[in-house]
Amino acid sequence: MSAVEKKDLLYKGKAKSVYTTDDPDHLILVFRDDTSAFDGKRVEQLSRKGAVNNQFNAFIMERLSEAGIPTHFTKLLGPNESVVKKMSMMPIECVVRNRAAGSLVRRLGLEEGMVLSPPTFELFYKDDALGDPMVNESLAQTFGWATADQIARAKELTFEVNDILKDLFDQGDLVLVDFKLEFGLFNGEVMLGDEFSPDGCRLWDKETLKKLDKDRFRQGLGDVIEGYEEVARRIKVPLDLV
Repeated sequence: MSAVEKKDLLYKGKAKSVYTTDDPDHLILVFRDDTSAFDGKRVEQLSRKGAVNNQFNAFIMERLSEAGIPTHFTKLLGPNESVVKKMSMMPIECVVRNRAAGSLVRRLGLEEGMVLSPPTFELFYKDDALGDPMVNESLAQTFGWATADQIARAKELTFEVNDILKDLFDQGDLVLVDFKLEFGLFNGEVMLGDEFSPDGCRLWDKETLKKLDKDRFRQGLGDVIEGYEEVARRIKVPLDLV
């Protein structure tokens, strides 16, 4: 595609800002250094985070696209900026869990790290004020968040992403514990949107089970971005942090 010009701020989320462009079909995502947890109740600035997540996401989206997953990602624009397709987003998160962690452990009293076979699939309604509550497919349809066919397609793609990325991270001696994805519509097609970075998944070292994801921030473990960079190094993400 030809060069696009950043224009007006459309939306500012917890970690990214979205800008319109001179192309009505494309937006620019700016990945900021803001880091939040607990539905935005804790926010800090972590140096290099925006650039690491932007370039990590670009690498993952390109690998997924090569494997046949339709995504909104178009191209890297700079260290912390990317061009993406302008989609109508579904206000739900699709979550796959390969091992027990986080809210699943708290809800069901499971042992952290328990292998889940088959992996679980969950839906959550995106609303910080409500704490992103867990919902089901019936609720999503009733309230017009997505149709049955759209949810089925998003679920199918989520499991395909799981298979692709489990193998990718395994090559870096990492366990993909769980992750969340967001989907939208572009010209009527369900596509993967938002981002895939250590902010939205759990990644553990295969041998030691050391956490190398956002749980380092949530749990006060320190070296948050260093953990992200270690994951990037292991799966050969070419980072440009100058």
